[in-house]
Amino acid sequence: MLQVKKGNRLTLFIAIFAAVICLLAYSTAANAKPKFNQLELEQLFHNTQGTLVLKNLKTNQVYDYNPERSKERFTPESSFKVANALIGLEVKAVADEYDVKRWDGIVREFPGWNRDHSLASAMRESAIWYYQAMARDIGQERMQDDVNRIGYGNRDISGGIDTFWLDSSLKISAEEQADFMERLVEEDLPFQKKTMKTVKRIMIDDDQDEYTVHGKTGTRLSDMGLGWYVGYVETGKNTWVFATNVAGSGATAKQLTLDTLKKMKILKK
Repeated sequence: MLQVKKGNRLTLFIAIFAAVICLLAYSTAANAKPKFNQLELEQLFHNTQGTLVLKNLKTNQVYDYNPERSKERFTPESSFKVANALIGLEVKAVADEYDVKRWDGIVREFPGWNRDHSLASAMRESAIWYYQAMARDIGQERMQDDVNRIGYGNRDISGGIDTFWLDSSLKISAEEQADFMERLVEEDLPFQKKTMKTVKRIMIDDDQDEYTVHGKTGTRLSDMGLGWYVGYVETGKNTWVFATNVAGSGATAKQLTLDTLKKMKILKK
């Protein structure tokens, strides 16, 4: 039997004790309830009504602006493309991010929509027609099943298989959007790992040496009275999920999110 000298036994005991403490600390941090901090963003938002939820996945710290609105549900508009892409890939309504659908020749309001698109390019250009076609291919029953499985907002897709997320029946809050993004980052949604990795990849909005922003906008096109920007940012040290909605466009929500990330020194100005 291997004999351990007294001095070595003490050193070994200290090392084991320290390792146990580290494991307990990590487990406690991972399972701790989120700590909420209210953001003072009145100068950034000015007269724009809106809310922003930001969570550091490493520390479990949650920061929010206008917490009352963060709990209020709104239609997701094109921010639903994230969930739609996950479901479409999972049920093989599209083969992969490169799967092309041919433009139907109908001229729509945004020039970038009026061409053939893949799943990835339609995400970048927010080409609604592509995701509507994919939703029809998914079908009402499977779409409802998967919206239920991921617990997306109020789960109501009664507004039509290719319109329910567009100023219609489906609604979700900023808090719920942030939770959904966290589960996507952690790959804790009920989809294959490959599916989640693909969607995270096609969400890349800005890829820099110091950080990568994955995000998706959404705008209520009927009156530009609702805008979303949801996603997450990876830095060298941390990952932050975010969800912003405003009484305005998705472009406004995106700019306010990026301004907040810079104000908090998550992104460099």
